Amino acid sequence: MLGCRAGARAATRSRLEMSAARPRVGLLIIGLGTSPAALDTSLNIALPDVTAAFAIALHSVQWVVISYMLTYGSLMLVCGRLGDAFGHRRVFQLGLAVTAFGLSACGLARGYGWLLGGRAMQGVGIALCLSCAPALATRLYPENVRARVLGTLGALFALFTALGPFIGGMLLERFGWSAVFWYRVPLVLTALALSWLLPEHRAHPGAPRFDTASAALLALTISGALLGGIGVQWDVRAAGVAALLALGALAALLRREARAAEPIVPIAALRDVGIGALHLAGICMHAASFAILLLVPYYLAQVADMPAARGGLLLSTAAVGAIGGSLAAGRLASLFGTRRIACVGVVGCAAGLAAVGSWSHATPPLGLSAALLLQGVGVGMFQVAYTDLVVATMPIAERGVAGSLAVVTRTIGVVGGAAGLSALFQWAQVRALAAGLPASEAFLAAFHVTFAWTWIGLSAVVFLTLVRPSLFVAER
Repeated sequence: MLGCRAGARAATRSRLEMSAARPRVGLLIIGLGTSPAALDTSLNIALPDVTAAFAIALHSVQWVVISYMLTYGSLMLVCGRLGDAFGHRRVFQLGLAVTAFGLSACGLARGYGWLLGGRAMQGVGIALCLSCAPALATRLYPENVRARVLGTLGALFALFTALGPFIGGMLLERFGWSAVFWYRVPLVLTALALSWLLPEHRAHPGAPRFDTASAALLALTISGALLGGIGVQWDVRAAGVAALLALGALAALLRREARAAEPIVPIAALRDVGIGALHLAGICMHAASFAILLLVPYYLAQVADMPAARGGLLLSTAAVGAIGGSLAAGRLASLFGTRRIACVGVVGCAAGLAAVGSWSHATPPLGLSAALLLQGVGVGMFQVAYTDLVVATMPIAERGVAGSLAVVTRTIGVVGGAAGLSALFQWAQVRALAAGLPASEAFLAAFHVTFAWTWIGLSAVVFLTLVRPSLFVAER
């Protein structure tokens, strides 16, 4: 009898342990499913080989990145609404299947056009996956630990981001450029096979229906705006046409949404001053942070005279900082409030950018690493707090759109940073060269000017946040 009772207690304990472990397993599955997006950093190191393999001009290879970014950026909100309407797990699984197909198409590409088509297909899959990942993750746990869940998910994403260049470099040396696509296919298929362990969250009874026409106008608005921001670097007239197309699509969208009983875009929420300031802060954070990816690699090669492998290792310090910042934000939010954590994140990022902007020929590697680490911690803390605040402002029935908004603002920030910071740096460098400085000193002078503007701009965001805390949404 005692043995039977002991066995029953052990079985009960085992079931409880499995129940407690399942959310953690689910979070790992979601992290694995979104890893192809983070691991896309492995492609950067292979771009010279792609240029040689397809015999294309150096400026043309940028479309390998642009075709992908335009696709997932323009479809993110649409895919978030798809998840709200038809179920987040179902859309997540569809995204995994499309991502696997897109990566395989890239690996098999024998022409540059086919490669760009594969990248666009990959962007569709990533949009489907990323848009539903926050909604799936937060539904695994109670709402009172939402910030911690988002922090863990953000840390997993940052970890894969940091690993990307190293994995890509090793595979490139042994197998060639196509390997940076092929190695992600097994990861996606594994996540797809395990995704059936995720609980099926059917569409919420209050979830709005999917409006195809509004979705098309929304995608056209975002893609036109992004293409206009990117194209201004090469062809101002083409960029202007894209911008006008975006404005026309936006006008049509707003007119349609104003009459719709169930709008695809949360227009009422976006009109709120506090929420608008929150999204503006997110865009500014990612625009300023893009200065690291844009200029630091050139500093490491031209000023610090650092070998590529060592420079890549040092550059990954920012991603390591983002891992720590994401985990810290998830745990500290319940103690100090999510809005305060967002403010601390902006301060940390601005301080890190200011430290990077003070680099010179004499800055030791430890100083370089410390500045990048601080900037990464700030970005990690802010992104988790920002996502949590956005999710808190919208009902559970629209959580797919809420999670997508965080990714869209990051994309807009990166595009804006790429255009604005490139123009700023070029202007400062031309002025330095006109003043008679040698090329190396002109680069460093422009480097200092660009980073000064980035951290000063972020400091202004901090000032507005601290002086006018009502600009951020009230915590829930």
